[in-house]
Amino acid sequence: SRPSVTTDGPGSTTKLCVGQPSINMYFYTYVLKSKKDNKLYIGSSGDIKTRLKAHNAGEVESTKSRRPLELIYFEACTSKKKAEDRELYFKTGFGRKFLKNRL
Repeated sequence: SRPSVTTDGPGSTTKLCVGQPSINMYFYTYVLKSKKDNKLYIGSSGDIKTRLKAHNAGEVESTKSRRPLELIYFEACTSKKKAEDRELYFKTGFGRKFLKNRL
């Protein structure tokens, strides 16, 4: 397994899960924050922009009543499996602690 590369830019935090890249295709693990209840939602997707729009349009059942949502963190991974594994990690106690310290 190769190390991850972390990149922090103004106003955003991203992490690249380095591995075997599929032709310029990334999959994302993301964290949304509800502006209604200030709680977090963790998910993964191959198209983060479209997925965020779906969340805010009420098309995602689990966040429908918690809109509006803002993207506060994401990681780009080189495979769907890596993104899904990272999503599952963030949903554990250790993963939530990581996010709390990171955000």
